[in-house]
Amino acid sequence: MAAHPDILLNPHAYDPAELDPQSRELMKATISYFESLGKNRITSEDNAGVWYADFCRFLAESKAFSMLMTPAGHGDGDARWDTWRNNHFSEITAFYSLGYWYAWQVSMLGLGPIWMGENEGVKARAADLLRDGAIFAFGLSEKEHGADIYASEMTLTPTGDGTYVANGSKYYIGNGNEAALVSVFGRIAPHDLNDDPNADTEYVFFVVESKHEAYQLEKNTVHSPMFVSAFTLNDYPITDADVLVRGPEAWNVALNTINVCKYNLGWASIGICTHALHEAIDHAGNRQLYGGLVTDFTHVRQLFVDAYARLNAMKLFAMRANDYMRSASDDDRRYLLYNPLVKMKVTTEGEKVINGLWDVIAAKGFEADTYFQMAARHIRALPKLEGTVHVNIALIVKFMANYFFAPQEYEPVGVRHDATHDRYLFEQAPTRGLGKIRFHDWAATFDRFDSPNIAIFRSQVETFRSMLEAAAPDDAQSSDVDFLLALGELFSMVVYGQLILENVELHGIDESVTEQIFDVLVRDFSAGAVTLHGKSSTTDKQADFALEMVRRPNVDPGRFARVWDHVLAMKGTYELAP
Repeated sequence: MAAHPDILLNPHAYDPAELDPQSRELMKATISYFESLGKNRITSEDNAGVWYADFCRFLAESKAFSMLMTPAGHGDGDARWDTWRNNHFSEITAFYSLGYWYAWQVSMLGLGPIWMGENEGVKARAADLLRDGAIFAFGLSEKEHGADIYASEMTLTPTGDGTYVANGSKYYIGNGNEAALVSVFGRIAPHDLNDDPNADTEYVFFVVESKHEAYQLEKNTVHSPMFVSAFTLNDYPITDADVLVRGPEAWNVALNTINVCKYNLGWASIGICTHALHEAIDHAGNRQLYGGLVTDFTHVRQLFVDAYARLNAMKLFAMRANDYMRSASDDDRRYLLYNPLVKMKVTTEGEKVINGLWDVIAAKGFEADTYFQMAARHIRALPKLEGTVHVNIALIVKFMANYFFAPQEYEPVGVRHDATHDRYLFEQAPTRGLGKIRFHDWAATFDRFDSPNIAIFRSQVETFRSMLEAAAPDDAQSSDVDFLLALGELFSMVVYGQLILENVELHGIDESVTEQIFDVLVRDFSAGAVTLHGKSSTTDKQADFALEMVRRPNVDPGRFARVWDHVLAMKGTYELAP
């Protein structure tokens, strides 16, 4: 079997040499905490919807959130916002349950407006609360409007004496039951009745406490340990000391916070799928059926190999997106394409991994004491949080013209595992001008590879590019969301493949695994082309191009067998004890 770096998480063999000693110790302590809980407690509490108070105690004792989410200069010792280190924590927490990850994710969202805002007093307050083990919340969504922040009805009304009262409700707000501070997005009401009601809305972010008497906790909107709250503010008193940012900058802070944090969803999907793969191969690899092992069936091996290839691709892409995110600047905003793909593409790939594994283990996937039944429920959430898949595809389509037709030279971006604070994430440029962002030449990356499936995939991409050049979407198609979603799905696979190849080079991935990843991508691209072909608004010329994109991957039984050996080698290497 060819040498292949094992990039998938195994808590029993976890030793991240690239992390500094303090960070490595924290990650290992986190794993030890979850291992001490055991599968029975984790699954039973998730099934019963028990709030994870014990996990919150661990966070306080370990000072995990203080170390990981306090920007340099505001915290103690090794406190910094280090995206690579945070990836480890995201993956580990989701590996054990999405609920634990969710407490982390929504705290990060809640802290975004604080650290990106202008209120130094609240920043100092947040740092102190983090030292004490507090959790946080992000009050953006509303029941009637979802995340449509244009329509926010939360209102901050001036009282005439320099203070305000806040009124309105928020919905789907994680940690809303226990958050020490909730960052709330709203608008400032006109100062008096003579103000122009049609004047431009002034947006605002301010903080409230979940234990304040004017904060009414309505309910948990889901049955889960995750407290996804609905709450109402009833004349909640606010002073300038509670206001984080107002005006256009409040809008930018809302979007930039989501840009940073939606990236975590891909890492949660990676953690969930990795644990599910461990559990599935252990079950199938030891189960006798019709006189042999389940893993003797050819269709089972195909399902496992596809799941393994997809999962390795997910992690390779997310790791490479980390490098661009940490290297971003006002002159290099390529991360604004890659981050939505971590959120959208990696999470939807996660659903495919779980679906394939579930076809293998069948009824076992429903059993209440398995991790898998949690994974099957939790994996569905990730594509739907922090902007739906449709929203993120509509976003990435804005980059397509420059990506294909206006490449720009950049200094190469290397692996970014360094122990540094990612300052730019809190100093991002306003979220506009996306169509002006330029990218390095995608074809140059593919030029460095000549293996069969990569070559086939490249030919599909070249045909797609030719279609955009010779049969570009017209004005009607450009406003047809259904058509754009089909187009955007194909585009997403091009960017996905490019960054995977960059990371194959950087991490020395086995050629057999790489070719099997592109075996999957060739099939997926063909399926996407068929979808485009069938759209009612697709022109005849575009439909002809779409059919040219349908290709069969190179079949190599020897390569498949080598990748299957990698999958089978996982059997018996990890199990969460009862």
